[in-house]
Amino acid sequence: MAIVIALDAGTTGVRAFAIDESGRSVGYRYREFRQYFPRPGWVEHDATEIWSAVVGTAAELISQLGLPVAAVGITDQRETAVAWDRRTGKPLHRAIVWQDRRTASRCDALREQGHLPLVRDTTGLVLDPYFSASKFEWLFSEGGVEPGPDVALGTIDSWLLWNLTGGEIHATEPSNASRTMLFDIRTLGWSDELCDLFGVPTSALPEVRPSSGRFGVTVASSGLPPGIPISGIAGDQQAALFGQACFAPGATKNTYGTGSFVLMNVGTTCPEPVDGLLTTVAWSIPDGQGGTRTDYALEGAIFSTGSAIQWLRDGLGIIGESSEAGPLAASVPDTDDVFFVPAFTGLGSPWWDPYARGTLVGVTRGTTRAHLARAVVESMAFQTRDVVDAMSAHSGHPVAGLRADGGASAMDLLLQLQADQLGVPVRRPQVQETTALGAAYLAGLAEGVWESTDDIEANWVLDAEFTPAPPDRTAVDRHHARWLQAVEHSRGWAAPTG
Repeated sequence: MAIVIALDAGTTGVRAFAIDESGRSVGYRYREFRQYFPRPGWVEHDATEIWSAVVGTAAELISQLGLPVAAVGITDQRETAVAWDRRTGKPLHRAIVWQDRRTASRCDALREQGHLPLVRDTTGLVLDPYFSASKFEWLFSEGGVEPGPDVALGTIDSWLLWNLTGGEIHATEPSNASRTMLFDIRTLGWSDELCDLFGVPTSALPEVRPSSGRFGVTVASSGLPPGIPISGIAGDQQAALFGQACFAPGATKNTYGTGSFVLMNVGTTCPEPVDGLLTTVAWSIPDGQGGTRTDYALEGAIFSTGSAIQWLRDGLGIIGESSEAGPLAASVPDTDDVFFVPAFTGLGSPWWDPYARGTLVGVTRGTTRAHLARAVVESMAFQTRDVVDAMSAHSGHPVAGLRADGGASAMDLLLQLQADQLGVPVRRPQVQETTALGAAYLAGLAEGVWESTDDIEANWVLDAEFTPAPPDRTAVDRHHARWLQAVEHSRGWAAPTG
């Protein structure tokens, strides 16, 4: 029996996840790592702590399995910027996390200087501190990193691959590279023009290889047995799209994690930029004829959904465990006209407002913690609708159904609210760790565990389907319009004044 392991380095923790040839989970380990918030709007990780969590979870999983491993895949929080010393392997600064807002003013300045069309046309992205380029620039300009031949830059996948191979391989693949704001998504190579604009030496960046293919093999210090092929890498959201078997144009998924990310497969032709949305590389995989096939995706990036549940738990203390949020929200029939906009670090798609901040409106003396919990859950469904509305309007592919995954997708209430807001069925698979599943599939595809994407699609099994309940779309749309009013109150709150 072939076993494939995925190492999923997310925003708050690391998962080591093992599947068999049927796509069934046969082992799982998880460890959280520390979040650092040195200033308002700044979010950092210690890359060494992430690596330690990978080693620990991998070692625990291997000891649990007692079976040989055919391949390893990597998936990661995207856009998070890491700089390290090639000689020592030590980070040169804490990793700057995708949520970090410290370079918002720099992105504003570049936009005012007229660089947005170049960024949009080359990368499919927008000028926003979310992406890696301005973070890399900050590491050189203000983070104390000195340019030189020993500096290695990368996203978390590159950092893990470097360590898994004992410093032998410094590489990435197109789905992660396309999130740096330095990558030409049409030529599938680093853009010299953008690297010059941000002062990032291309020599410090990783080699870009296909998402499915052998990158290298593990060394003994990795927590895994030495010599296992590392054969699949993808950014977490593209990996989830792959794990959800969204291989046909128009197929769409949403991952309800720390943030939420709606991705639609749009095929092998790179589309023109779409207002409010991102164009990204979904993956590059073997085409079955000795070449490589690259698929593209439209994406709506929502910065805060699951993190709002964590805020209820850690910030306000109104729940003891994240799992309590769903039942608490379901204990009231509605929010009593309370709306919460979880713009803790700004708003992503379709607004792209780094200066928006969290906003709670409609509070009265009758508001309870249950109303607040339901408002948080509803905010996830509203934000997803905002993205899907934009996607359907501009892509030429109306969303006929949504595949849901991620931690919060376990909440039946959320998925029912989502179906009601979208007016289309929402489907949850039996295996909800689709991010890790996608990385495992990419690795196993390269090593012959699965022959084609048809084998992977056959492994997708429905857990539950949620169909739109309200017969009156007018009431649903009126409720959504009320949410949009709350969004307007949140926008621009932290913008510089004077």
